[in-house]
Formats: sequence, structure tokens, C-alpha cells
Amino acid sequence: MEGDFVLSSGKKSRFYVDKYLFSTEPGLLRELAREISARLPDDAERLAGVELGAVPLVAAASLQSGLPYGIVRKGAKEYGTANRIEGRPLEGGEKVVLIEDVVTTGTQVLRAAATLEEAGAEVLRILAVLDRRDEDSASLGGYPFGALLRLEDLGVKGGD
Repeated sequence: MEGDFVLSSGKKSRFYVDKYLFSTEPGLLRELAREISARLPDDAERLAGVELGAVPLVAAASLQSGLPYGIVRKGAKEYGTANRIEGRPLEGGEKVVLIEDVVTTGTQVLRAAATLEEAGAEVLRILAVLDRRDEDSASLGGYPFGALLRLEDLGVKGGD
């Protein structure tokens, strides 16, 4: 969509991708799961996704790849278990691929990576559906990084 938008990063943009349009459509979600799974390192033992946007993506990729997954919360629950990571507890040194829907600055996904590492995981790679960053880099915050699409792939020239 074109217009004037404020992104979750606080950045302003003239272009907005409504991720829920692709993550709630079964056919598109199935294709994304195939593409994500094809990019997983062979030694990956688990997937993880950042709440809320990456949850359908990581669940679909889990079904496609056969790897278990966890959900990394943006903050600990204030009730029940107070978990920061939902799902089966991580085992020390478990090799995880972190999945995100859209990366603009990477702040949220890097926080999730830190949470996983604090729990004892080894983050092998961060994989996003859409990379909105101004730079085209194969790393993000020191982690190997990849994306299925960049804004240019959607016909948006010159970033935002």
C-alpha cells in the first residue's frame, strides 16, 4: 500500500506491506513455508519466531520442515509460567533458526536472538520474509541473515 505510514521501528515510509495479508492466506503461507524451509541450514534443530507476526510463518515452516518451533515473546508473560520463549524448553547449545516477517531496523528480531541465546540456544541464522533495510547485507547484528524478498523485488525503488 502507498501512503504515509509509521512503521513499528518508528521510521516513516511511503510504502507499507501488510504482512497479515500473506500470512493468513493458506496458499501464500504454504509457498512461504516451502521457501523458508529450503533456506534452512542442514544442522538446524529448531525454529523460532518472534510474536506475533512471525508465528504463522514459523508454524507453517515447522510443518514443512518437520522441525519443532518455539515462539519468542517480546516480554515475559505477567501470569502463568512467565515464559519468554513458548514451547518445549531449549536444550543447551540447541541450534535455532530465527524467523521474522518484516525487518526494517532489526531491533525486535535481535532482541529475540538475545533471548534465545540467554536460554542457551545457538542462533544459526535469522531469516525474514521481507527485508526493508536500506542496506543489502548478509548479516544482521552479527548473525547470518537472509530474506526471501527486498522492497525492490516488490517494485519499490529507492527504499521508502
